[in-house]
Amino acid sequence: GNKTAGKRGTDTTGTGSRRHCRKNYTRNMEKDVLREEQIMDKIKAVLIIIISAVMDFLGILAIPVFLMVGCNIIDYITGLMASKYREEQISSYKGIRGITKKVCMWLLVLVGSFIDIIINYTAEYMGIGFKIPFIVATFVAVWIVVNEIISILENIIDIGVVLPPFLMPIVNLIKKEIETVTEKTDNV
Repeated sequence: GNKTAGKRGTDTTGTGSRRHCRKNYTRNMEKDVLREEQIMDKIKAVLIIIISAVMDFLGILAIPVFLMVGCNIIDYITGLMASKYREEQISSYKGIRGITKKVCMWLLVLVGSFIDIIINYTAEYMGIGFKIPFIVATFVAVWIVVNEIISILENIIDIGVVLPPFLMPIVNLIKKEIETVTEKTDNV
């Protein structure tokens, strides 16, 4: 059976070196997995720091902005999906136009934040002791989120999905309430 070349314990069949290679391979795989986990942990840490910094900067505006991002993406995707059921052609022009509309929504929130900054600056300059935290920008963002949700629901209806009967009325009620609140502030 065992082929030896004169020395005791010498393996000429190669099974020992195969075991050694398998151990090295397994050890290298474990090191690679560990390195990948360390890289992922660093990426997660950086993302957490960035998101925390953005949320700290935006304050009250943070949640509406994150919702707006999500709604923009979902509306764009469901709009593309619904175009097939509406028998519309998807074109680069329509795609660019849709993205342009989303960018303009962001600009509206930015304009709202500029108005908040002007109000705070003016109040400080006049010696009035109050500061508002992105109130106008928040109303703009929430209004956009509600309109995006309505658009998403319309896209989903066009795709052929039946909505729960209470969903659209709730969203329309929220929109009406936001518009009522903003109309009251217009009359002040």
